[in-house]
Amino acid sequence: MLSEQVKAKIDHELKKYPANQKQSAVMSALRFVQDEKGWIANDDMADVATYLGMAQMAVYEVATFYHMYNLKPMGKHTLTVCTNLSCTLCGALDTVKYIETKLGIGIGEVTADGKYGLREGECMGTCIDAPILAINNKKLCGRLTPEKIDQILAELDQS
Repeated sequence: MLSEQVKAKIDHELKKYPANQKQSAVMSALRFVQDEKGWIANDDMADVATYLGMAQMAVYEVATFYHMYNLKPMGKHTLTVCTNLSCTLCGALDTVKYIETKLGIGIGEVTADGKYGLREGECMGTCIDAPILAINNKKLCGRLTPEKIDQILAELDQS
């Protein structure tokens, strides 16, 4: 069941669209659920579908199409490394290997303490700063080196 806070945020978002276009708020609704819970379960997708008056499959299609939605718990800090061509040519696979070694997890896994999850992602549109890492889909870090990754992880350890 959607919390009152999530419903209020969705209602605010719905004001941006014509009344007969409620489904236009689906991406925001999913983001609000994820921001609150850290991930989106099938029941959450069903609740969003009901709230927006759309088919559950349509919400599922959106949630599974875009890489920014976590469909399972991914830790307090979800680290998403772009592995598209530009980032790969600039060392993204080395970045992934370094993070995997540093955290002791692989792509799609979460550290035992639940602090970090690691994912690969699609293009984030900042190829000039490749390779790119997104933190919780909120902050982008680019031009990654082992030293910069260590600094990012140290800062996240403090939060």
